[in-house]
Amino acid sequence: MTKPNNIIETPHCTECDSRCDNQLFNTLSVLELDKTSKEKGGCCYKKGQHIFTEGTRGHGLYCVYKGKVKIHKLGVEAKEQIVRFAKEGDVIGYRSLLSNEPYYATASALEDSILCYISKKTFLEMLENNKNLSYNVIQMLTQNLKESEKKIINLKQKPVIQRVSESLLILKEKFGLTEDGYLTVKLSRREIGDLSGVTTETTIRTLSELNKKGIIHLKGKSIGLVNMSRLVETANIYD
Repeated sequence: MTKPNNIIETPHCTECDSRCDNQLFNTLSVLELDKTSKEKGGCCYKKGQHIFTEGTRGHGLYCVYKGKVKIHKLGVEAKEQIVRFAKEGDVIGYRSLLSNEPYYATASALEDSILCYISKKTFLEMLENNKNLSYNVIQMLTQNLKESEKKIINLKQKPVIQRVSESLLILKEKFGLTEDGYLTVKLSRREIGDLSGVTTETTIRTLSELNKKGIIHLKGKSIGLVNMSRLVETANIYD
């Protein structure tokens, strides 16, 4: 685990707004939340700092209290591939914890973020004593598998413009839009390419093409989704 810049106090789990969006912890009783709150720790990570690193051993579970995180792997020729994202209320590091294997990917802060840390011992005790929590973990793992299979198909079969367009929709679905229609997360062109499975140069050209067609609007790193129906059509996702 990368040493955080500082350790801070986070709210009691019963008072955490992020917990309401968490499919794991919204099943816990007040007593379970109280126990978890007493045993958890809060850590602050600067933008770009690793939370955990591919190949290292995990000893606990992380829950995003504030901020945004990307989960990414190194592929052929050390090219990065973004696997998924985590926002406030999401948990990360659970796959390594449950399989008792090293982390299969690296987690990095996309912006200054605060994460809560729950030890492996505490989490496994919660799973043993709460059937609803165990069921939700199975659901979450199943959803992850479904998304991974879909990504593999897209990378093999979809043209570049469809992949980049779908990536923009994934970011919109995950992080939302500002009032004036811009993605609330700002990624570099390289990161968008890493998500789409294309080079940075191809990403730049594709975004420029979407901009010229009036489907999106580029303003520095900010990307506005101007014509949502055309973006969905271009991404070719109707199911």
